[in-house]
Amino acid sequence: MADDYLVRIGKLIRDARQHRGWTQSQLAEALGTSQSAVNRIERGNQNISLEMIARIGEALDSEIVSLGYAGPMHLRVVGGRRLSGAIDVKTSKNACVALLCASLLNKGRTVLRRVARIEEVYRLLEVLNSIGVRTRWINEGVDLEIVPPARLDLAAIDADAARRTRSIIMFLGPLLHRADGFKLPYAGGCDLGTRTIEPHMIALRRFGLDIAATEGLYHARVDRTITPDRPIVLTERGDTVTENALLAAARHDGVTVIRNASSNYMVQDLCFFLEALGVEVEGIGTTTLTVHGVPTIDVDVDYSPSEDPVEAMSLLAAAVVTESELTVRRVPIEFLEIELAVLEEMGLDHDRTPEYFADNGRTRLIDLTVRPSKLEAPIDKIHPMPFPGLNIDNVPFFAAIAASAQGQTLIHDWVYDNRAIYLTDLNRLGGRLQLLDPHRVLVEGPTRWRAAEMMCPPALRPAVVVLLAMMAAEGTSVLRNVYVINRGYEDLAERLNSIGAQIEIFRDI
Repeated sequence: MADDYLVRIGKLIRDARQHRGWTQSQLAEALGTSQSAVNRIERGNQNISLEMIARIGEALDSEIVSLGYAGPMHLRVVGGRRLSGAIDVKTSKNACVALLCASLLNKGRTVLRRVARIEEVYRLLEVLNSIGVRTRWINEGVDLEIVPPARLDLAAIDADAARRTRSIIMFLGPLLHRADGFKLPYAGGCDLGTRTIEPHMIALRRFGLDIAATEGLYHARVDRTITPDRPIVLTERGDTVTENALLAAARHDGVTVIRNASSNYMVQDLCFFLEALGVEVEGIGTTTLTVHGVPTIDVDVDYSPSEDPVEAMSLLAAAVVTESELTVRRVPIEFLEIELAVLEEMGLDHDRTPEYFADNGRTRLIDLTVRPSKLEAPIDKIHPMPFPGLNIDNVPFFAAIAASAQGQTLIHDWVYDNRAIYLTDLNRLGGRLQLLDPHRVLVEGPTRWRAAEMMCPPALRPAVVVLLAMMAAEGTSVLRNVYVINRGYEDLAERLNSIGAQIEIFRDI
């Protein structure tokens, strides 16, 4: 029994290492051990302590074991089932994490409605709690109350939680108003290749923030004699860099102009929230934002973030891949118009209701009904662009959709270094995807999906795409170690089951 236990752990470690793209020697170097020791561990030929398993999990950014549970979470999927009925889109993950960071601007009580209960949010709450912020779930766990202390205890920051989320980078903007010097752990999150934070540094330097990165920490110093004296031009039209600039500008006593700003959904939600805090923001929805900052914010605020267009795309893709008729309710149409236009050209049969407003009173929603369709590959390649182009996070779903269409589709995922590579995991389920280079994948359809057992890709959207393909495959599939899905989706398996899927959550260690 003990030997079987070691073999199963060894296989999990091997799969996690391979998905990280590491050799046994690279893992050995990270652990301070030998390649031969790693080889013995992966073959189940060496006793291994919980401490060593935890170290391996941290090195690979993979939940090999979770203390207090029986082991990492897996999904067993009985595929080939049709979906039916209706399902509501939940609030935006990316908006919620931005608003959690923005709550640090406010000395008063912040209430956020229908916050996504996902691992990314939990990690940020752990960080906030560690520095003295009081948070609690209210109204039967639906809404979140946030009350900051008079003084943040930044020296006590939970480094482990911080390293497991990329969102920690958005603490820089608000914290430069709260302390003259502080340290933040390096940002973590999905394994999507090297991503520089230099655009953040360039923008925040204009507010007097100077950062030195050493020994796994950002060492920040603030020179309050430096303030923006001309418009800030972002070198990258990124979502988080725009949010960081907004957070810095919100409590700058003056007018800040931000050019080449992202106008994506989470940025708009952050702007709406800043307005609720008393900060005037001009140009919302455009690439030039003018922020009329206020030096002190001390208000009790109640805000409802809007629905998540990427989750809406996930549910739409689930219907397409499983050849189902499904109604997806509360779809933020403004942020899916390009995707739907492409799908219409491919032959998608769907209806949409008249538009109505989200609870924030600003974001436009529709209900969307998708029916089984005979899709043709698009003539042009699928590629993302900053909003209002096709959403960067929606590109992976087109891999599964293209695999369901007749013909060849070229997908060019130019933003991330690794994500296109993970899409080829669909080949283990019967897909025919050819990796042309680290950013381009050629998809041949239609696909006869087949069941398989495999490790979850370490990037959120490709992981969900694999799950959708498993739902379409006849037979029983197993997707192992789905922590990355839980980072971005709340109760996804249960919600898919409510519309006809058959997905079982289990742990085996």
